[in-house]
Amino acid sequence: MNRRGTIDVAVAGGGVVGAACALALARAGLEVALVEGTRPAPWQPGQADLRVYAFAADNAALLRELGAWEAVRAARAHPYRRMRVWDAAGGGELAFDADAFGRTELGWIVEHGLLLDRLWAALPGAGVRVHCPARVQALEQGDDRPAAEGVRLQLDDGTRLQARVAIAADGAESTLRRLAGLEVDRRDYAQRGIVGYVATERAHEDTAWQRFLPGGPLAFLPCADGSSSIVWTLPDADAQRVLALDDAAFGHALARAFDARLGAVRALTPRAAFPLRRQLVRDYLAGAVLVLGDAAHVVHPLAGQGVNLGLRDIAALRDSIADARSTRRDWHAPSRLARWARERKSENALAAHAFDGISRLYASDDVAATLLRGPLLGLAGRLPPVTQRLWRRAAGL
Repeated sequence: MNRRGTIDVAVAGGGVVGAACALALARAGLEVALVEGTRPAPWQPGQADLRVYAFAADNAALLRELGAWEAVRAARAHPYRRMRVWDAAGGGELAFDADAFGRTELGWIVEHGLLLDRLWAALPGAGVRVHCPARVQALEQGDDRPAAEGVRLQLDDGTRLQARVAIAADGAESTLRRLAGLEVDRRDYAQRGIVGYVATERAHEDTAWQRFLPGGPLAFLPCADGSSSIVWTLPDADAQRVLALDDAAFGHALARAFDARLGAVRALTPRAAFPLRRQLVRDYLAGAVLVLGDAAHVVHPLAGQGVNLGLRDIAALRDSIADARSTRRDWHAPSRLARWARERKSENALAAHAFDGISRLYASDDVAATLLRGPLLGLAGRLPPVTQRLWRRAAGL
């Protein structure tokens, strides 16, 4: 293709992070193509979506700027106003309250399918060229000045795309990342996260609850209809045992594990489980190929930060591009892309290892760790500056 056929950005992967990335860069004035193998199914209000996100304040603001957030809110997004975190071994409680921070909410509980549906609905209006169904099959980059020459992508439908920059947002098993030669470091937690919806005897109080147990944390996330979405982290063998329980036994097991904080628990949906691991890409940049979202980092779900970190990758990239364009500089200069890559790698690695450390601490049966961790939670909960700093960090503010 000649230069006239070159677009600014080709995004591989049309999940939440990929679609949001394509939308953000198109809104920033770039010519963007999105490549995705399967068009997402329309969101159905009456159909249970077991995958939910605890959406942080900064990312709600990002989607608002992109013109997608109000459509999500109008459909079904539930604000949570409080968080309560405690340890099964005893000690104090770490509490966050929106009123104490001068806010109406701490964040939002949003279904994956709804978020994806509204992001895709916004793509045509932003001018994103969608190639679907299509997948990246081959990658070509120049050897001498790769970032200046850009990339060429061969799609499995026969289409060839030439772009100044390609972005791998095609998930943890990213094809484009592999084609670019970017390697990842993995750690299998030998745990699974069990998800489902439950009803509780007592109201959830618009509160996100989390109890640390020896096998992993158990979270109850408040939903709009009064139900709760649960994420229960368990070792693989225990997860298989819990998945095999009938609904009544599962409800009893959940209530016991949650210290009956919300009373009796009743299963509302079938449950599913997904394996947990930490996966970090060694480099975020190879020539003119960037990686972000799950293609770059997969983290433990205990803090609910997976999709939030991916959207922060996008916000940082958008801001870098806006800064370059405002000063009439090259937005895809190798040095600028490398700076974005360094900053996001550092930020995401810090978060991933912090979550890893918390997981290890609360899973430990070491006597000293057991005696200290509960009181430390309680101490942090009694120090408003500490709780505010912790929350602002999680909220991206």
